[in-house]
Amino acid sequence: MLVWRPMSDEVYRRQVARLFERSGFYREKLSRAGFVSPADAGGLADIAKLPFTEKDELRQSQAAHPPLGAHACIELSEAARVYSTSGTSGAPLYIPLTKSDVEDWRAIGRDTYSKNGLEAGDSVVTTFGAGPFVAGASLAAFEAIGCAHIPVGVGNTDKLLAALKQLKPRCLAATPSYAMHIAEKLGGAKTSIERIIVGGEPGGGEENFRKRLQDAFGARVYEIMGIGDIAASLWGECEAQAGMHFSGDGWIHVELIDPDSGRPVAIKDGARGELVYTHLKREAAPLLRFRSRDHVQVWVSECICKRKTMRVRCIGRTDDMLIVRGVNVFPTAVREVVARFQPRVTGAIQIRPRQRGVKQEPPLPVLVEGQDDPALVKAISLELRNSLTFTPEVRLVPPQSLPRSDYKSKLVDYSEAK
Repeated sequence: MLVWRPMSDEVYRRQVARLFERSGFYREKLSRAGFVSPADAGGLADIAKLPFTEKDELRQSQAAHPPLGAHACIELSEAARVYSTSGTSGAPLYIPLTKSDVEDWRAIGRDTYSKNGLEAGDSVVTTFGAGPFVAGASLAAFEAIGCAHIPVGVGNTDKLLAALKQLKPRCLAATPSYAMHIAEKLGGAKTSIERIIVGGEPGGGEENFRKRLQDAFGARVYEIMGIGDIAASLWGECEAQAGMHFSGDGWIHVELIDPDSGRPVAIKDGARGELVYTHLKREAAPLLRFRSRDHVQVWVSECICKRKTMRVRCIGRTDDMLIVRGVNVFPTAVREVVARFQPRVTGAIQIRPRQRGVKQEPPLPVLVEGQDDPALVKAISLELRNSLTFTPEVRLVPPQSLPRSDYKSKLVDYSEAK
């Protein structure tokens, strides 16, 4: 388990007491599990005994107790901001923040982007939505560092290209798929960009994807990761590009679990599992043992940069994972394997399951943009079988024929599913 500081344990106990006092959701949830008082819940050493919090529970809580849900510890009038999720996997979930919560998010984001190498005086153009979604909350971190911030937002490709040409920013912040889309739009034209910060979806840490994006821009790529329910821009890579450092120490407690059994996984170099988060200081809507569905590999040894914070590389979302004859298949892992065949492929892929749901029968259809070559189909199929141990049905499609996105790429398309 991740080692915690004594002060964190004290803060955690106060937070649990606050949940019992102010959150009917957690008071009932913990009591049903046999923890009828804060003393019963214990400290951080006992946290694995407590029940998980699932996203669907929060949606149900808000539906039954609008507007913020029974899990919230404040009234709407006490909130400084209220963000929402996109609702793509269910009803939108509202996420309230107090003034103190907003300040904490800004501090976490500032630490993350500073790890990426941003400094006062740098200019950064951002493409994250700053409307109702939590991605916008991280934008204040750029001003906190002292950067000249150029917010372009989502869906403004022409404006972004104009900003790159006229304002000559040193940094671009975007999702990995959108950054690659911009690289394709530039067609090899040089820009002023020296570093690219990518987040919002897995992929920025894929070796082949990163190399292609770095070569296209002549810039270095740094991956970040956050989770709206917990904190925006919570993890960030340093110059070593050796995994994303945790930036929430003191604010958030992290666990690693086996996604199937829910049992704790020892946090050590090379360990893999699902991240679970607990708020230590959140005021508005603190979450206890929240399952992120982010499947990661972790490192805790000292980084080349001399930091000793926990680092992760996101393998994929368990929500996006498919199971082919008992084998877990992450779409981003498929994309990473296919990218090994560049330049004969563009790197763009799309999985087309034949059945609805997680479980699939082989072969699993995988569309790949690339040259029309039977030998290439055979080689990619063999590489996928050898690397990911599932049987694919590789279909080559013309370059640029798969959809591009100005935000997150859609790697799984159920349009052919029965």
